[in-house]
Amino acid sequence: MSKRKNSGYKKPDKNSKSDKSYKKPNHAKGKPKSGKPRGQTAVTNSRQHGQKATTATVTCSGLTGEGKGLVKWEGKQLEVAHLLPGETAEIRVSKKGRYRNAELKRVVKQSDDRVDPPCPYYYECGGCQLQHMSNQAQGRFKQNIIDSIMKPFGKPEPILTMDHPYDYRNKSQMTFGRNKERQIIGGLYAQNTHRIIPMDRCLIHDPKADEIVQTIRGLMKSFKMQPYNEDTGQGFLRHVLIKVGQVSGEIMVVLVAASPVFKGKNNFITAFRKAHPEITTLLLNVNKRDTSVVLGNQEKVLFGKGTITDTLCGMTFEISAKSFYQINPVQTEKLYAKAIEIAELTGKETVVDAYCGIGTIGLVASQKAGNVIGVEMNNDAVRDAIRNSKRNGVKNARFYQGDAGEFMMQMAARGDKADVVLMDPPRSGSDEAFLSSVVKLQPKRVVYVSCNPETQARDLKYLTKHGYAVEGIQPVDMFPQTYHVEAVTKLVLEK
Repeated sequence: MSKRKNSGYKKPDKNSKSDKSYKKPNHAKGKPKSGKPRGQTAVTNSRQHGQKATTATVTCSGLTGEGKGLVKWEGKQLEVAHLLPGETAEIRVSKKGRYRNAELKRVVKQSDDRVDPPCPYYYECGGCQLQHMSNQAQGRFKQNIIDSIMKPFGKPEPILTMDHPYDYRNKSQMTFGRNKERQIIGGLYAQNTHRIIPMDRCLIHDPKADEIVQTIRGLMKSFKMQPYNEDTGQGFLRHVLIKVGQVSGEIMVVLVAASPVFKGKNNFITAFRKAHPEITTLLLNVNKRDTSVVLGNQEKVLFGKGTITDTLCGMTFEISAKSFYQINPVQTEKLYAKAIEIAELTGKETVVDAYCGIGTIGLVASQKAGNVIGVEMNNDAVRDAIRNSKRNGVKNARFYQGDAGEFMMQMAARGDKADVVLMDPPRSGSDEAFLSSVVKLQPKRVVYVSCNPETQARDLKYLTKHGYAVEGIQPVDMFPQTYHVEAVTKLVLEK
């Protein structure tokens, strides 16, 4: 993939400070208009707090790992959201304590990579960070991030991008509240706030999910259902979580409420099913806690079986409300195909699937492995993995609840062998206890899937110091329109 001057990832210097994202003003009916930043827009509230704001003209020299433009101002390096390399722009700089916040006021000279964001909520929401970049520029940006971070371990392969980089999320959630006119609204929180942005459509959600959310909002008004108020603790409906099987077409809707008392439940369900007969299951989840965690522990199935199924890499998986399941199936198939390829399975290998979740990658690997051992701390996920194994008629996979590091230490102590370890840790990466267990077990190959290249690089440094060599790095764009990038890396035990 070609590179352009000043289009790459640059690490911020020690004087770099985070900025506040440029936000469009609120418009009538809560729908912001689309378009590029313009000079006359009110950008900052710094004057309301007695802070003096300065306007400056700057040129962007590169991007941070979060896709923010890097500029120099009075000897300081600042980060400016929605600014591209090579662009000249007016920014507004304000000081809050010892930090300086830089906000985009107007682009004076545009990059060829700039496009009009198709989402009308883009500048206000913050859930996507790269819609002002062309798809080609997004690919280069993510490639450069991986190339820079993984430089000590070799040259990564060209990133696997997505042909249609929208509508890909098979899991979405919206929050309900009231606006100043006391009307019920549904949407997403503005970045770093609990202020709801009313929206009809999120362009990376499955379109059917957003359609269902709008129906729920209308039914709330008809049935006098009160949205939950975080400040007062009053009200009923907090969130809605929707999961869509993109191959099966099955749809799960989870109403997250503050109370198990659902007034008018039967009539609501009847009206809801009439509006959307395609929904296969509806659940009520009760979350009474004052927390940012969406789902509570209490759950009741209102109709359907309480789960949906979907097909991934030719295998069928059962998905519950709390199951972790990759949110972009199209790109997941590319990711898993690469992971199985570099695992070099011949039908004889023993594979340990650490962090196995509901068993997705382990069960896919079982088609080409001798046997698979999946280990996962979450007991519910282990039960899901066992059910998925039976559902697909897999005879050569076993799943265990426990700490994967301890499990592998016990394997090594017994003299058991593993040919391949598959690991897909959370964004925080792995830890030394787990990595040392890999070293102790000494599998011939380690296939490391990561959604955070920085923590992956940290873990690769440990493994390469303890007998492993990196033999391949494949980035995958799992989350188009955002700065996130995934990578699968192959490590082999040096003789």
